[in-house]
Amino acid sequence: MPDVSGARCAPRSTSARNGAAAHDEIRVRPARFSTPIPHTRERDDRRTVDLNGEMKTPRLLLATVAVAALALAGSVAAANACGKDGYSYAGLGAPTAGSGISAIITGLGPFSIPNGHIAGWVGVGGPGEGPGGTDEWLQIGLSGFPGLFSDIYYEVALPHQAPVYHEVVANPAADHPYRVAVREDRPNWWRVWLNGRPVSPSIHLPQSHDQFMPIATAESWDGGTGGACNDFLYSFQRVKIAYRPGGLFHSFAGGYRIASAKTTLQRAGTAFIAAEGTPSIRTLLFRSLLLLNP
Repeated sequence: MPDVSGARCAPRSTSARNGAAAHDEIRVRPARFSTPIPHTRERDDRRTVDLNGEMKTPRLLLATVAVAALALAGSVAAANACGKDGYSYAGLGAPTAGSGISAIITGLGPFSIPNGHIAGWVGVGGPGEGPGGTDEWLQIGLSGFPGLFSDIYYEVALPHQAPVYHEVVANPAADHPYRVAVREDRPNWWRVWLNGRPVSPSIHLPQSHDQFMPIATAESWDGGTGGACNDFLYSFQRVKIAYRPGGLFHSFAGGYRIASAKTTLQRAGTAFIAAEGTPSIRTLLFRSLLLLNP
Protein backbone atom coordinates (compact mmCIF):
# COMPACT_ATOMS: atom_id res chain seq x y z
CA MET A 1 0.00 0.00 0.00
CA PRO A 2 1.26 3.48 -0.79
CA ASP A 3 2.93 6.05 1.44
CA VAL A 4 0.55 8.93 2.00
CA SER A 5 3.12 11.50 3.06
CA GLY A 6 2.22 11.31 6.73
CA ALA A 7 -1.56 11.63 6.31
CA ARG A 8 -3.50 10.68 9.42
CA CYS A 9 -7.00 9.27 9.63
CA ALA A 10 -9.54 9.70 12.39
CA PRO A 11 -9.84 6.87 14.93
CA ARG A 12 -11.78 3.89 13.67
CA SER A 13 -15.11 3.05 15.23
CA THR A 14 -14.99 -0.11 17.31
CA SER A 15 -18.71 -0.85 17.02
CA ALA A 16 -19.40 -4.39 15.87
CA ARG A 17 -21.22 -4.92 12.62
CA ASN A 18 -23.28 -7.82 11.38
CA GLY A 19 -20.73 -8.97 8.81
CA ALA A 20 -22.95 -8.22 5.82
CA ALA A 21 -21.55 -6.48 2.78
CA ALA A 22 -21.29 -2.75 3.35
CA HIS A 23 -19.55 -1.48 0.26
CA ASP A 24 -21.54 1.73 0.24
CA GLU A 25 -20.13 2.78 3.61
CA ILE A 26 -16.85 4.61 4.01
CA ARG A 27 -14.83 3.82 7.10
CA VAL A 28 -11.45 5.24 7.99
CA ARG A 29 -8.64 3.14 9.33
CA PRO A 30 -6.95 3.94 12.56
CA ALA A 31 -4.07 6.38 12.20
CA ARG A 32 -2.53 5.99 8.79
CA PHE A 33 -3.67 2.68 7.40
CA SER A 34 -2.54 3.70 3.94
CA THR A 35 0.92 2.26 3.62
CA PRO A 36 3.55 2.13 0.95
CA ILE A 37 3.25 -0.39 -1.84
CA PRO A 38 6.84 -1.56 -1.88
CA HIS A 39 8.94 -0.06 -4.64
CA THR A 40 11.97 -2.21 -3.83
CA ARG A 41 11.60 -5.17 -6.12
CA GLU A 42 13.76 -7.85 -4.64
CA ARG A 43 13.77 -10.14 -7.62
CA ASP A 44 14.39 -13.80 -6.91
CA ASP A 45 16.17 -15.38 -9.86
CA ARG A 46 15.89 -18.87 -8.43
CA ARG A 47 13.38 -21.10 -10.16
CA THR A 48 10.39 -22.27 -8.12
CA VAL A 49 9.39 -25.90 -8.63
CA ASP A 50 5.65 -26.29 -9.24
CA LEU A 51 4.67 -29.72 -7.96
CA ASN A 52 1.32 -30.13 -9.66
CA GLY A 53 1.16 -27.67 -12.54
CA GLU A 54 -0.48 -24.88 -10.52
CA MET A 55 0.44 -25.06 -6.81
CA LYS A 56 1.48 -27.40 -4.07
CA THR A 57 -1.15 -28.90 -1.83
CA PRO A 58 -1.54 -27.00 1.46
CA ARG A 59 0.20 -29.90 3.23
CA LEU A 60 3.31 -29.76 1.07
CA LEU A 61 3.40 -25.98 1.03
CA LEU A 62 3.20 -25.74 4.81
CA ALA A 63 5.86 -28.42 5.14
CA THR A 64 8.16 -26.44 2.87
CA VAL A 65 7.57 -23.27 4.87
CA ALA A 66 8.16 -25.12 8.12
CA VAL A 67 11.70 -25.97 7.04
CA ALA A 68 12.36 -22.29 6.31
CA ALA A 69 10.68 -21.25 9.54
CA LEU A 70 12.99 -23.43 11.62
CA ALA A 71 15.96 -21.63 10.15
CA LEU A 72 14.39 -18.22 10.70
CA ALA A 73 12.96 -18.68 14.18
CA GLY A 74 16.13 -17.67 16.01
CA SER A 75 16.74 -14.52 14.01
CA VAL A 76 13.09 -13.44 14.19
CA ALA A 77 13.00 -13.88 17.94
CA ALA A 78 15.95 -11.52 18.27
CA ALA A 79 14.45 -8.86 16.01
CA ASN A 80 12.91 -5.76 17.54
CA ALA A 81 12.68 -2.93 15.01
CA CYS A 82 10.33 -3.10 12.03
CA GLY A 83 11.28 -2.28 8.43
CA LYS A 84 11.68 1.03 6.63
CA ASP A 85 9.37 3.67 8.16
CA GLY A 86 7.83 0.94 10.32
CA TYR A 87 6.57 -1.12 7.37
CA SER A 88 7.39 -4.69 6.44
CA TYR A 89 6.19 -6.87 3.57
CA ALA A 90 6.12 -10.39 2.17
CA GLY A 91 4.55 -10.91 -1.24
CA LEU A 92 4.83 -11.07 -5.00
CA GLY A 93 4.68 -8.52 -7.81
CA ALA A 94 3.68 -9.31 -11.39
CA PRO A 95 6.46 -9.15 -14.01
CA THR A 96 4.44 -6.98 -16.41
CA ALA A 97 1.57 -4.52 -16.42
CA GLY A 98 -1.84 -6.14 -16.11
CA SER A 99 -5.55 -5.48 -15.87
CA GLY A 100 -6.20 -7.27 -12.61
CA ILE A 101 -5.13 -9.71 -9.93
CA SER A 102 -6.99 -12.25 -7.81
CA ALA A 103 -6.09 -14.57 -4.95
CA ILE A 104 -7.61 -16.69 -2.20
CA ILE A 105 -6.34 -15.18 1.06
CA THR A 106 -6.59 -16.82 4.48
CA GLY A 107 -5.48 -15.17 7.69
CA LEU A 108 -3.97 -17.95 9.81
CA GLY A 109 -4.39 -16.14 13.13
CA PRO A 110 -4.61 -15.21 15.89
CA PHE A 111 -2.21 -12.31 15.46
CA SER A 112 -0.39 -10.05 17.90
CA ILE A 113 -1.06 -6.43 16.86
CA PRO A 114 0.01 -4.04 19.65
CA ASN A 115 0.12 -1.00 17.36
CA GLY A 116 -0.70 0.02 13.80
CA HIS A 117 -2.15 -2.68 11.56
CA ILE A 118 -1.54 -5.75 9.45
CA ALA A 119 -3.07 -6.66 6.10
CA GLY A 120 -3.02 -9.20 3.32
CA TRP A 121 -4.20 -7.81 -0.01
CA VAL A 122 -4.12 -7.72 -3.79
CA GLY A 123 -4.01 -4.47 -5.72
CA VAL A 124 -2.68 -2.21 -8.43
CA GLY A 125 -0.99 1.17 -8.49
CA GLY A 126 1.07 2.87 -5.82
CA PRO A 127 2.79 6.05 -4.68
CA GLY A 128 3.81 8.23 -7.60
CA GLU A 129 2.28 5.85 -10.15
CA GLY A 130 -0.65 8.08 -11.13
CA PRO A 131 -0.76 10.91 -13.66
CA GLY A 132 2.10 13.37 -13.21
CA GLY A 133 3.64 11.31 -10.42
CA THR A 134 0.56 11.47 -8.19
CA ASP A 135 -0.51 8.68 -5.85
CA GLU A 136 -3.07 6.30 -7.34
CA TRP A 137 -4.04 2.79 -6.29
CA LEU A 138 -6.83 0.29 -5.65
CA GLN A 139 -6.64 -2.74 -3.38
CA ILE A 140 -8.82 -5.27 -1.54
CA GLY A 141 -7.95 -7.66 1.24
CA LEU A 142 -8.01 -8.55 4.92
CA SER A 143 -6.93 -6.08 7.60
CA GLY A 144 -6.30 -6.39 11.33
CA PHE A 145 -5.98 -3.85 14.14
CA PRO A 146 -5.20 -3.76 17.87
CA GLY A 147 -8.00 -5.18 19.97
CA LEU A 148 -8.69 -8.07 17.58
CA PHE A 149 -10.73 -5.93 15.20
CA SER A 150 -10.54 -7.01 11.58
CA ASP A 151 -12.13 -6.19 8.24
CA ILE A 152 -12.43 -7.24 4.68
CA TYR A 153 -11.85 -3.89 3.05
CA TYR A 154 -11.01 -2.10 -0.12
CA GLU A 155 -9.15 1.16 -0.48
CA VAL A 156 -8.90 3.60 -3.35
CA ALA A 157 -6.52 6.52 -3.79
CA LEU A 158 -7.17 9.00 -6.58
CA PRO A 159 -4.75 11.69 -7.77
CA HIS A 160 -4.62 14.73 -5.45
CA GLN A 161 -7.05 13.08 -2.99
CA ALA A 162 -6.61 11.32 0.32
CA PRO A 163 -7.03 7.52 0.21
CA VAL A 164 -10.48 6.27 1.23
CA TYR A 165 -10.98 3.04 3.18
CA HIS A 166 -14.22 1.10 2.63
CA GLU A 167 -15.28 -1.60 5.04
CA VAL A 168 -16.86 -4.51 3.17
CA VAL A 169 -17.22 -7.06 5.99
CA ALA A 170 -16.54 -6.35 9.67
CA ASN A 171 -14.87 -9.04 11.79
CA PRO A 172 -14.86 -11.79 9.15
CA ALA A 173 -14.49 -15.39 10.29
CA ALA A 174 -10.91 -16.28 11.16
CA ASP A 175 -9.05 -19.07 9.35
CA HIS A 176 -11.51 -18.76 6.47
CA PRO A 177 -10.46 -18.38 2.83
CA TYR A 178 -11.70 -15.34 0.92
CA ARG A 179 -11.36 -14.91 -2.83
CA VAL A 180 -10.55 -11.27 -3.58
CA ALA A 181 -9.83 -9.56 -6.86
CA VAL A 182 -9.14 -6.22 -8.50
CA ARG A 183 -9.98 -6.07 -12.20
CA GLU A 184 -10.20 -3.46 -14.93
CA ASP A 185 -13.68 -3.55 -16.51
CA ARG A 186 -12.77 -1.29 -19.40
CA PRO A 187 -9.74 0.94 -19.96
CA ASN A 188 -9.11 3.06 -16.82
CA TRP A 189 -12.24 1.78 -15.00
CA TRP A 190 -11.74 -0.75 -12.20
CA ARG A 191 -13.77 -2.73 -9.69
CA VAL A 192 -13.05 -4.92 -6.64
CA TRP A 193 -14.58 -8.35 -6.05
CA LEU A 194 -15.16 -10.64 -3.08
CA ASN A 195 -16.00 -14.32 -3.57
CA GLY A 196 -17.06 -13.72 -7.15
CA ARG A 197 -19.28 -10.71 -6.40
CA PRO A 198 -18.49 -7.05 -7.12
CA VAL A 199 -18.31 -5.06 -3.88
CA SER A 200 -17.56 -1.63 -5.32
CA PRO A 201 -18.88 0.58 -8.06
CA SER A 202 -16.80 0.99 -11.19
CA ILE A 203 -13.92 3.26 -10.17
CA HIS A 204 -12.14 5.60 -12.59
CA LEU A 205 -8.36 5.54 -12.16
CA PRO A 206 -7.09 8.15 -14.64
CA GLN A 207 -4.39 7.02 -17.08
CA SER A 208 -4.11 3.64 -15.37
CA HIS A 209 -4.68 1.38 -18.38
CA ASP A 210 -1.68 -0.83 -19.09
CA GLN A 211 0.37 1.04 -16.46
CA PHE A 212 0.16 -0.97 -13.23
CA MET A 213 2.02 -4.13 -12.26
CA PRO A 214 -0.36 -6.02 -9.93
CA ILE A 215 0.76 -7.01 -6.43
CA ALA A 216 -0.27 -9.62 -3.85
CA THR A 217 1.33 -9.08 -0.44
CA ALA A 218 1.08 -9.20 3.33
CA GLU A 219 2.20 -6.19 5.33
CA SER A 220 2.67 -4.78 8.80
CA TRP A 221 2.94 -1.23 10.11
CA ASP A 222 4.12 -0.59 13.67
CA GLY A 223 1.91 2.47 14.19
CA GLY A 224 4.84 4.84 14.04
CA THR A 225 6.18 3.61 17.37
CA GLY A 226 9.54 2.46 16.04
CA GLY A 227 9.07 -0.75 17.99
CA ALA A 228 8.62 -4.37 17.05
CA CYS A 229 6.69 -5.36 13.95
CA ASN A 230 3.26 -6.87 14.33
CA ASP A 231 2.87 -10.58 13.70
CA PHE A 232 1.14 -11.87 10.58
CA LEU A 233 0.63 -15.21 8.90
CA TYR A 234 -1.26 -15.26 5.61
CA SER A 235 -1.83 -17.93 3.02
CA PHE A 236 -2.23 -16.77 -0.59
CA GLN A 237 -3.49 -19.41 -3.01
CA ARG A 238 -4.36 -19.44 -6.72
CA VAL A 239 -2.83 -16.06 -7.39
CA LYS A 240 -3.88 -15.07 -10.90
CA ILE A 241 -3.43 -12.15 -13.29
CA ALA A 242 -5.74 -10.63 -15.92
CA TYR A 243 -3.96 -9.17 -18.92
CA ARG A 244 -6.77 -7.23 -20.60
CA PRO A 245 -9.86 -5.33 -19.39
CA GLY A 246 -12.71 -7.72 -18.63
CA GLY A 247 -10.45 -10.65 -19.45
CA LEU A 248 -10.06 -13.99 -17.75
CA PHE A 249 -7.57 -14.53 -14.95
CA HIS A 250 -4.50 -16.63 -15.73
CA SER A 251 -2.14 -18.38 -13.32
CA PHE A 252 0.56 -16.10 -11.92
CA ALA A 253 3.96 -16.92 -13.38
CA GLY A 254 7.38 -15.40 -12.80
CA GLY A 255 7.26 -12.04 -11.09
CA TYR A 256 9.42 -10.60 -8.33
CA ARG A 257 9.60 -11.10 -4.59
CA ILE A 258 8.62 -8.40 -2.13
CA ALA A 259 10.35 -9.06 1.18
CA SER A 260 11.64 -7.29 4.26
CA ALA A 261 14.50 -8.27 6.53
CA LYS A 262 12.26 -9.86 9.18
CA THR A 263 9.60 -11.52 7.04
CA THR A 264 9.54 -14.96 5.50
CA LEU A 265 8.04 -15.76 2.11
CA GLN A 266 7.79 -19.24 0.64
CA ARG A 267 6.31 -19.67 -2.80
CA ALA A 268 5.07 -22.76 -4.60
CA GLY A 269 3.79 -21.98 -8.08
CA THR A 270 0.72 -19.75 -7.70
CA ALA A 271 0.62 -20.06 -3.91
CA PHE A 272 2.72 -18.60 -1.12
CA ILE A 273 2.86 -18.24 2.64
CA ALA A 274 3.81 -14.87 4.18
CA ALA A 275 4.84 -14.72 7.84
CA GLU A 276 6.38 -12.36 10.35
CA GLY A 277 7.01 -12.68 14.08
CA THR A 278 7.93 -15.54 16.37
CA PRO A 279 4.30 -16.42 17.32
CA SER A 280 3.38 -16.66 13.66
CA ILE A 281 6.30 -18.96 12.94
CA ARG A 282 5.36 -21.14 15.91
CA THR A 283 1.80 -21.34 14.59
CA LEU A 284 3.16 -22.23 11.18
CA LEU A 285 5.32 -25.01 12.60
CA PHE A 286 2.44 -26.37 14.68
CA ARG A 287 0.09 -26.45 11.68
CA SER A 288 2.77 -28.11 9.60
CA LEU A 289 3.27 -30.85 12.17
CA LEU A 290 -0.47 -31.50 12.31
CA LEU A 291 -0.65 -31.80 8.54
CA LEU A 292 2.40 -34.02 8.30
CA ASN A 293 1.13 -36.29 11.12
CA PRO A 294 -2.65 -36.56 10.67
